[in-house]
Amino acid sequence: MIATTWSSSDTYLSLSVLVLLILSGFFALAETSLVRMNKSRARSLRDEGRRGSRALVKLAEAPEKFLNPLLLLVLICQLVSATMVGVLAERLFGAAGVFIATVGEVVVIFVIFEAIPKNFAVQHPDRAALTTAPVVGALLKFWPIKWISSLLLSIAQGVIGLFGSTGQTQRMTESEVLAMADVAHEDHAIASSERNFIHSVIEFGDTIVREVMVPRIDMVDIESTESVRTALDLAIETGRSRIPVLGEGVDDVVGIVNLRHLARLVNEGRGDELIARHMGEARFVPETKKVASLLTEIRQGKSHLFVVVDEYGGTAGLVTLEDVLEELVGEITDESDPTVDEDDEQTIEAGLTISGRMNIDDANEEYELALPKDGWDTVGGLVLDLAGGVPEQGDTFTTRHYHLTVLRMDGRRIEEVLVEPVMEKQ
Repeated sequence: MIATTWSSSDTYLSLSVLVLLILSGFFALAETSLVRMNKSRARSLRDEGRRGSRALVKLAEAPEKFLNPLLLLVLICQLVSATMVGVLAERLFGAAGVFIATVGEVVVIFVIFEAIPKNFAVQHPDRAALTTAPVVGALLKFWPIKWISSLLLSIAQGVIGLFGSTGQTQRMTESEVLAMADVAHEDHAIASSERNFIHSVIEFGDTIVREVMVPRIDMVDIESTESVRTALDLAIETGRSRIPVLGEGVDDVVGIVNLRHLARLVNEGRGDELIARHMGEARFVPETKKVASLLTEIRQGKSHLFVVVDEYGGTAGLVTLEDVLEELVGEITDESDPTVDEDDEQTIEAGLTISGRMNIDDANEEYELALPKDGWDTVGGLVLDLAGGVPEQGDTFTTRHYHLTVLRMDGRRIEEVLVEPVMEKQ
């Protein structure tokens, strides 16, 4: 027999169901938004002074403490509301009413109190997290919730421990930081120069001196038997502020002379004296030294120029403060550097002329190329490897994606390379 009368207890029951469903939707919103929130974003919102950000930071720093209680609260709200709806439907409509109410409630809970809140949290993560964080933080301080949270966390860690060590909360990796910078650039949150700088800073820690040094063949040096005036003229002619002084050869660097010191000596009428009497101490670094460590050494000392030595003790090149800083901020151009006409810029489709001394990583990044970089530091080194020896001007070599043509040689050194894309067969 079907009951058709509506009593005051049915009203209270219906209101309880509505309240539980609303709480279920709120907790679903909180679960999705808080789980998606990371520590760095939460701290950024706190620095902006957003309301609710302090509670959000506390939750983001320990997500395992709020996740289990939220899941439990969502489950309790949905199960209790479902039970109440079943009781109310059975009283009003009998067994058929229970079936209809169950199906209807599944649809209502999924669409209105699950899908909508969670999709809103995905589309508006900051707003949802800031709104729910203070409430969730207050609930976690309520002793029954706090006790249940600790119990659930212990049980979860015990079960997970059966499959191996639980370890620590996963930490952000360098690749994730780089990916975040790329996403921020795509979303126009940061400029292209800022994205590139973030990449440079991250990669800076893995860069070694050999990748940024001036190679031995490009060194400007002077013999210790030359005069102060000769050294000054060389410094002015080449635009160098510091020049290494050689003893018995390029592998015997005995000191460093400074342009300002040379100019002062010439002004004092001592230009005919030997530079061996006025040179400073030369400092040496191995070519495998990390650039970050070298920068620290530069900051602690007074020298801005270091002689780079290879594993056999021979001179591999020079590295300066400017070389190190260019690895971070990009090319630094001064009045002594050759100027490049913007009209001379080329695209890879029309063929691109690149210096053979250019670092392959820099070429790939600056011109958006995909040159192979295993085993070589420079574009010229890549061509030498492809040639299997010293190539001649006009020789062309092919990689998977490009034709590389030697445009200009200086002795055995490759000065310029033409890069052209390999055209796919139709």
